[in-house]
Amino acid sequence: MLESRVIMDESAIRRALTRIAHEMVEKNKGIEGCVLVGIRTRGIYLAKRMAERILEIEGVPVAVGELDITRYRDDRPQDTSSGQVASAEDGAKLPFSTKDKRIILFDDVLYTGRTIRAALDALMDSGRPQSIQLAVLVDRGHRELPIRPDYVGKNVPTSRHEQIRVSLQEIDGDDNVQILHPLEAEG
Repeated sequence: MLESRVIMDESAIRRALTRIAHEMVEKNKGIEGCVLVGIRTRGIYLAKRMAERILEIEGVPVAVGELDITRYRDDRPQDTSSGQVASAEDGAKLPFSTKDKRIILFDDVLYTGRTIRAALDALMDSGRPQSIQLAVLVDRGHRELPIRPDYVGKNVPTSRHEQIRVSLQEIDGDDNVQILHPLEAEG
């Protein structure tokens, strides 16, 4: 059994995304040459929300693409019986060329870094961008790879026994971030 506690509600998520949007515009001296790429599933919706905020701030639309990194994961079992290898077409739905673009990659939670490593591999298979920046709603620590986000909505130190659950209106019907703790056995 897990006990949950809300650590970000709808307004906290909205404020965090607005702050990140301003940080992105400032760091990139505008948004020209930037594209947003969300990692499936929740990263896509975060990237779309970010594009809306940037449009409000800068008055300029920014392109959004999506990335499915399933075939690039090194920590999940894969079906190797077909003998096929992953290709850019398998996981990237990018309505733009990545060549010489500044890509801002979005995910909901950063934990070990393995999802981001897989996303970097998928992006590099799509072309050679000028740079890749990383934005996450929650950074919970416990990195296994040397990956550090450029933009963070909230740092949430956790134990390895805890979990972070991000719910977004678009797929979950509600906006919040919860931390889940294992309940101690009564005895």
